[in-house]
Amino acid sequence: MILSRRFASTFASTFALSACAAAFAGVAPAVDAAPAASVSEKAGHADLARWQGTAQRVTIMRDKWGIPHVFGKSDADAVFGMIYAQAEDDFNRVELNYINSMGRLAEVEGEREIWRDLRMKLYIQPADMQAKFAASPAWLQGLMVAWADGLNFYLHTHPEVKPKLITRFEPWMALSFSEGSIGGDIESIELKDLEAFYGKPQPAVAIKVADNRNALDAEPRGSNGFAIAPKLTQAGHPLLMINPHTSFYFRPEVHMVSEEGLNAYGAVTWGQFFIYQGFNERAGWMHTSGGGDVIDEYLETVTKRGGKFYYKYGNEERALRAVPITLPYKTAGGKLASRTVTAYFSHHGPIVRAENGKWVAVKMMDEPIKALTQSYSRTKAKNYDAFYQAMQLRTNSSNNTVYADADGNIAYFHGNFIPKRDTRFDWSKPVDGSNPATEWQGLHDIEDTITLFNPASGYISNTNNWPFSASGANSPKQADYPAYMWSLPENARGIHAERVLRDAKAMTLDSLIAASYDSYLTAFEPLVPQLLKDYEALPANDARKAALKEQVAALRGWNLRFGADSVPTSLAVYWGQEMVAAATPKARAAGLPSVDYITTRLGRQERLDALARASDKLAKDFGTWQTPWGEINRFQRISGDVDQQYDDSKPSWPVAFTSAHWGSLASFGMVAKQKTKRIYGDRGNSFVAAVEFGPRVRAKSILAGGQSGNPASKHFADQAEMYSRGEFKDVLFYPDDIRKALERQYHPGQ
Repeated sequence: MILSRRFASTFASTFALSACAAAFAGVAPAVDAAPAASVSEKAGHADLARWQGTAQRVTIMRDKWGIPHVFGKSDADAVFGMIYAQAEDDFNRVELNYINSMGRLAEVEGEREIWRDLRMKLYIQPADMQAKFAASPAWLQGLMVAWADGLNFYLHTHPEVKPKLITRFEPWMALSFSEGSIGGDIESIELKDLEAFYGKPQPAVAIKVADNRNALDAEPRGSNGFAIAPKLTQAGHPLLMINPHTSFYFRPEVHMVSEEGLNAYGAVTWGQFFIYQGFNERAGWMHTSGGGDVIDEYLETVTKRGGKFYYKYGNEERALRAVPITLPYKTAGGKLASRTVTAYFSHHGPIVRAENGKWVAVKMMDEPIKALTQSYSRTKAKNYDAFYQAMQLRTNSSNNTVYADADGNIAYFHGNFIPKRDTRFDWSKPVDGSNPATEWQGLHDIEDTITLFNPASGYISNTNNWPFSASGANSPKQADYPAYMWSLPENARGIHAERVLRDAKAMTLDSLIAASYDSYLTAFEPLVPQLLKDYEALPANDARKAALKEQVAALRGWNLRFGADSVPTSLAVYWGQEMVAAATPKARAAGLPSVDYITTRLGRQERLDALARASDKLAKDFGTWQTPWGEINRFQRISGDVDQQYDDSKPSWPVAFTSAHWGSLASFGMVAKQKTKRIYGDRGNSFVAAVEFGPRVRAKSILAGGQSGNPASKHFADQAEMYSRGEFKDVLFYPDDIRKALERQYHPGQ
């Protein structure tokens, strides 16, 4: 589930449960309410006894990297200890994820966030979430109770920690964030559109608002996943590469074990109690983004009569459901105020914007119980049949999955939640909501979706690209599937991955890591030869002939590989950035990503002028355009803030790999607005692991920076230099290995 991970909280420093429920019913909460009691003040004897009893059944072993290995009697015990350990490492990020997912960010950040909160609250009701918790199976309820207990026990034992908003966690809140993807379906709804639509009274026929949805130039999101069959490996054991490209510090590294069969290691999104991308002793799973089309927009024909809005459906008119939603926010003076808007819903979903006189409703998945069940149960799946059974829930709406197991199987699932649709319609665009033929017709069975199982090629890859190059000649065939089952085209990383895997032989963990850091930059393959021709075609008396002579010579001799000491890498990346910036308006008009546009449609003059601007910028910022890439591209972590700031005068480490824009499999991109001369990556390779499934599982991993979010901790940046070099540490999976590198062993609360 992606959508329904976003729900409202009932407990915070300013609201009691009844006040919060009233707010969601459209009644403004009281301003300047008295602060709620702390966890310690609220905890009764029964709570404390339960927390302390659970803590004694949990052992946390921190290894030399600060990685928590959590051992519990039951799965619930392991959940309690795992979330407690997360809170120790970065309670701020744990709490913030739930403040955001429950639509309460404006209560912390101020009025500017009310539209983000509205987006969440279009899909939520606290009472509904509480009812869903009550309807959950007993085993899942037990895990949610343990989750809340672990966080509350942390706050009880750490009174010096002052939450921003959530002073007590309730079990049902876990349903508000039940899938671990960084970009949920709900985030496809543009905040500017919501503000334009709901920030003023709605007319009966709405005007068109600007379409801000096409973010063609953003740093590529998603990940790389590779699975290698035994026949292509040196030891005859399958290999899995787990390489999510997320914002840094979005997920820590965790190991959780119970006596009920749980033994999962990998990356966990702050605040969640399941390993999102990782492995157990028998199987591993890696998620990439860009599966099938899972969200649809419906154009609703709306009229107004008697003060109410109606929309056309078939031969009838239906009343739009009007729901008042209160949006509390913190004022500039630190007090609490609120704003109430009336949101509208058709049977397709909430109205989120207007387009050409129509109102646009969004339809997407909303299955929090199933989603949380699937997210957790896959971590305990020890073979393909068990993993497939978890996939049968079909509530992973945002991800593809690359899989490998100790039985020698490798597999691929392109998406998971795929609605059936009438193929007469173009589902990449809004469809006519008044036509009943545009309704979803249930979900596709997994066997009808795009999948691979043990392809003859012996390898599987996905880089957020289309699935039709996932396994060389054995890839799925595009003609066999409706267009809505895939949403992204081929990309430069996909071409790169195919090249490094198609001739692979006798692979090991180390050679798999080397392949995933291969330095070739595929996107420049067509661009540099074009530039050389452009330059040769210049008249001898053209001023650029002399001005760009040395730059062109540098690119002519370049092998298209990145390197920390490479001057051509610096020149090429800055040249590419200049071309992207210049081409963006035309690329948007053509409906193409800018990198694709500059590769296929940019003209000679634009390429040459961009190279001149790139040279000038390098010379201005660094004294010469002949500056090695490692002097420019840096990793830096100087604070524990979620909103990282960078400083050229403070320590940093050179990073050779580049943004995924240019076809680099190892990704290092800057999303934040650049205020420095140097480039400081904040998105890309984050937690990365290579896994070998043999009689004993072997793995190596690296984490951006370090495990702790506390700058005073030695584990805040102890992996930073290794990360910058692409150097991995050994994963400590078995108790004997953990003990040999043990830093601390304790029960929660000690």
